Amino acid sequence: MTTLELDRLDEILGRASGVRVAVIGDLMLDVYLSGSVHRISPEAPVPVVHVQEERTALGGAANVAANVLRLGAACHVVGFVGQDVAGEQVRAAIESLDGGGEVRARLISSADRPTTTKTRVMARKQQVVRFDREVDSDLPVEVVAELCGLIQEVITQSDVLVLEDYNKGVLTPAVIRCAIETAREAGVPVVVDPKFRHIFEYRDATVFKPNALELTSALGVPIQPLDDDWLENARRRFGCKHLLVTLGEEGMVVRSEDGTSFRIPAVAREVFDVSGAGDTVTAFVAVALGGGASITEATILANFAAAIEVGKPGVATVSPEEVREEAQRYHAEAAAV
Repeated sequence: MTTLELDRLDEILGRASGVRVAVIGDLMLDVYLSGSVHRISPEAPVPVVHVQEERTALGGAANVAANVLRLGAACHVVGFVGQDVAGEQVRAAIESLDGGGEVRARLISSADRPTTTKTRVMARKQQVVRFDREVDSDLPVEVVAELCGLIQEVITQSDVLVLEDYNKGVLTPAVIRCAIETAREAGVPVVVDPKFRHIFEYRDATVFKPNALELTSALGVPIQPLDDDWLENARRRFGCKHLLVTLGEEGMVVRSEDGTSFRIPAVAREVFDVSGAGDTVTAFVAVALGGGASITEATILANFAAAIEVGKPGVATVSPEEVREEAQRYHAEAAAV
């Protein structure tokens, strides 16, 4: 595969501290209840979990922001939370994110819908059940107008824009157009992580990053990642500059408007948990592009980061030091072949 020399990788990572990222999308709170199982309930044929630990983590667009900050970049986070305890937790967690860059939470709240919360019950590191609290319809018009005002403000203060869509109602067609048009006028690249509901609304994005399942569902035909003509037709359907498709254990493929295709195999040594891997890829691509990297360089960097993230339990962030170590390992193994 095309490689990214270690000196160039260090240069890209070193520029991250000067990059300003705007992350707009669906914010979520992940709750993990972990414990042990020793018996089946007499009330129904289900395990009884003796909860011994409870922890929370940021999810959705907030996890992208966490990865952006871990890289040392600055971040504006724009989204919606309910006027509830979970919303307060999300706001506080964003504002206390650890990283080299400054973070600002520009959140709209309302009592009319809850903060999206996913509660996972875990036993022996296995998920037993998940509870979702959410209203996933599009935000009402008056909230959308307020959101667009914030978006126009933060994009003018940013080097790259991320639109992180989890089908939870923040990225309505009006919000998407407002964000992309404002970014285009400001000369700010746009990285999109889409979901199915509004997947064809993201025309003029710089990087459009669906996974294989999302792409297949949207187009109604199986993905053909080795067929350049198929990829070009897909890129044109979405109207993006670069179509970046994540393929799980098969790696990634990029098709660009200049007619070139680029394929990169996965380099993960161990897959423990794929939760949050897509968020990590989005964050690394965005920060790299914001710092002047090419789409090829950004994708290779993100591939190393994804290999690290899937080896961690739950949703996790990846540090520049971890990426350097992963890249050094890859280069050493390649040289030994």
